[in-house]
Amino acid sequence: MLIRPQKVPMKPLGILKPPHFGGSRWRSTQAAPQVVLNVPETRVTRLENGLRVASEDSGLSTCTVGLWIDAGSRYENEKNNGTAHFLEHMAFKGTKKRSQLDLELEIENMGAHLNAYTSREQTVYYAKAFSKDLPRAVEILADIIQNSTLGEAEIERERGVILREMQEVETNLQEVVFDYLHATAYQNTALGRTILGPTENIKSINRKDLVDYITTHYKGPRIVLAAAGGVSHDELLELAKFHFGDSLCTHTGDVPALPPCKFTGSEIRVRDDKMPLAHLAIAVEAVGWAHPDTICLMVANTLIGNWDRSFGGGMNLSSKLAQLTCHGNLCHSFQSFNTSYTDTGLWGLYTVCEPGTVADMLHVVQKEWMRLCTSVTESEVARAKNLLKTNMLLQLDGSTPICEDIGRQMLCYNRRIPIPELEARIDAVNAETVREVCTRYIYDKSPAIAAVVVIAVFSICRSH
Repeated sequence: MLIRPQKVPMKPLGILKPPHFGGSRWRSTQAAPQVVLNVPETRVTRLENGLRVASEDSGLSTCTVGLWIDAGSRYENEKNNGTAHFLEHMAFKGTKKRSQLDLELEIENMGAHLNAYTSREQTVYYAKAFSKDLPRAVEILADIIQNSTLGEAEIERERGVILREMQEVETNLQEVVFDYLHATAYQNTALGRTILGPTENIKSINRKDLVDYITTHYKGPRIVLAAAGGVSHDELLELAKFHFGDSLCTHTGDVPALPPCKFTGSEIRVRDDKMPLAHLAIAVEAVGWAHPDTICLMVANTLIGNWDRSFGGGMNLSSKLAQLTCHGNLCHSFQSFNTSYTDTGLWGLYTVCEPGTVADMLHVVQKEWMRLCTSVTESEVARAKNLLKTNMLLQLDGSTPICEDIGRQMLCYNRRIPIPELEARIDAVNAETVREVCTRYIYDKSPAIAAVVVIAVFSICRSH
């Protein structure tokens, strides 16, 4: 099945993938116990051109293999914003040796799935197939990122597809609010721009823009070939050498440095009087994947939790904020989020409220945030740590999420974090650590706020 490429949800909500745990803060903590676990090894090999090959062999009859590329919308400027996502769409529109129809038929005949997505910092192309078809899957991935024809007719056709996709995204208020949140939190920077880009850019992006993006960013040292499932690392390594060994440039000196993105405490409100509910996100600046405080902020994120009206439990809910919102009927739903990038992040909460309860909801949220800084208890932290570990392990169910975990972590940390180390770092967090770290990032900090609201909420937000 050839799945139409699309913008990946930015996954701001819930638990994100494990962070890097280096740094001075953790040097004195107890190392992960040396125990023998029934966990497949993640093997990593670097080719001479810098491309990294990483795999986990679990002996399944199926596998997922993909290319994780350190290139996304953050590497764009105002003029070419949207190019990375446009290029991802063009990947399946034909190569020098395969037409679009040939590619679709080959994937269908294999019983495989081919997909791609773009985020602010990464572009991913991956395939799910039978383990016996790993060589064909790798060859197809190599073909589409190295030999795409990028025909003018296909570009024009895909331009219309992306414009329609933009219209669909505009109906998803959660995505709209988070795009506004990035725009106000990272004003006039690359993280403040959307992944799809503005309409005028989509209408003007041409073949040269796409080729320039490939030649500038698709370099060996910035690419990871990751695989999971029934995969032999030695076989994958030979395939990588054959298909990528002589074709990917090793030089990265001409690649633009990752542009710095400064956080600005600010707000943006979009009025829509036809809406019955207010959609709002509030966030403070957090830290990047590799920062030593990331794990503690993930625990704090789990402490806040999420809730909607379909949940039972009432005052017996484990989340204190859920108890307060449920008892006071303050919102329809809320979700805490911890979104990390290379050098910065957003930690906050997204909520959907009645217009008349926005002020009370904001007050309760900020009061709960202050409680994390001053009086969170050991029992609450212990529960949150257990829940965080459970959620992380449950997210690694299947070859595709494992492959995604390998690819993302190799780009973020240049290694795969072992499960025992992950658990040890989470266990090292206690109530005192949570209070200290939350005070550092939440207490007396100016948040960024984005809201799509009716007119009645404007004066409420302003006075609050």
